[in-house]
Amino acid sequence: MLFLIALALILLVQWLHLRLLCLELPDRFHRPLPWLLFFFHLPLILFAGLRTLGLGGHSALPLLQFLSRIGFYFQAFTVMHLIIAMLGEWGWRIFRKPAAEVDSLEEAPVDPSRRAFLRTSAVASTGAAMAFGVVGAQEAFSDPEITRLELTFPDLPPGLDGLRLAQLSDLHAGPLVGAKTLRRWRELTERERPELLLFTGDLVDSRPEELEPLLIAFQGFHPPLGRFAVLGNHDYFDDPGPIWRDLEGAGIRCLENAAALIQRGGSTLALLGLQDPMARNGRFARLVYGPGPRPAEATRDLPSDAFRLCMNHRPNEWEEALAAGARLTLSGHTHGGQINPIPGFSSARLIGPRIQGLYRDGPDLLYVSRGLGVVGLPIRIAAPPEIVIITLRRT
Repeated sequence: MLFLIALALILLVQWLHLRLLCLELPDRFHRPLPWLLFFFHLPLILFAGLRTLGLGGHSALPLLQFLSRIGFYFQAFTVMHLIIAMLGEWGWRIFRKPAAEVDSLEEAPVDPSRRAFLRTSAVASTGAAMAFGVVGAQEAFSDPEITRLELTFPDLPPGLDGLRLAQLSDLHAGPLVGAKTLRRWRELTERERPELLLFTGDLVDSRPEELEPLLIAFQGFHPPLGRFAVLGNHDYFDDPGPIWRDLEGAGIRCLENAAALIQRGGSTLALLGLQDPMARNGRFARLVYGPGPRPAEATRDLPSDAFRLCMNHRPNEWEEALAAGARLTLSGHTHGGQINPIPGFSSARLIGPRIQGLYRDGPDLLYVSRGLGVVGLPIRIAAPPEIVIITLRRT
């Protein structure tokens, strides 16, 4: 069903794009345009179809994955092209001179000035869309920003003072994020020498087999206090059982409504993980892989003197982490909006008020990472990827 919805959206967007291209290009190009668009997207459609059918081992998949990137980038170009052309149309409607009134019973004549304006704006939007695509791809796949924070808590146990942890979120290993990119993220994280490595969800894009290159990339990276993860909504697009199994097999403990007690300097850190609500709606087909977030279950039998840090993929679920007594919560999910073409406005506001960065509720803190990977379109605009390095301090 998800594949059919995505296919319908691609067809709708490309139909709109075809109309725009017909306005922009000379008549002699109109007949071959539908076929060119079809062949641009054929590898992407075949690649997505094979994955949906569970044929992850098909021999054609590596080649189709490589060729499907053309379709992904063309989709990004299409979206930007349509947005810029639409803004041009609105601009013409707002600033045009009032047209002479036409008898309501007569058909309005074609406005040649409108046709000329739209054709000019369509041509201009092509260049602007290509520029956005190049800049967006560079931002998405260049080295991520390293966000280094010192967070202070008056009740931090003395032995945890100076604890340094790394948060990696929304890696989305899969069609758009390959082994080379994952290895680079590992190198940059390892240079920071964290004592604790935390993955806060969306490790894969949509399929369990996409986890393998991530595990290979982080093989041999063993911070002294361990590696832990929670799953995000994308990790439930299919049966998460293989993901849980392979994480544990690689020495990355998966905390789903569970806690781990970490000893340092005679003090105890209670690291909690809450399950994503998508566990109740697996594959978007209401398959139940778990109960969703359950703070009481995650905190059962925890020592009262332990400092509680919670991994919770969605920042809109912060209240669940607060119910678990978390003094610090780490989330992702939003990508910082990922594509923010309007200056000063984050697209992430469409899904909630907590977009990126640090939030406070009394003495308790939440950090929302912009994450590392991309979803849908292989670009980022005004939302650079980030690796988060946090040092805990006692005031």
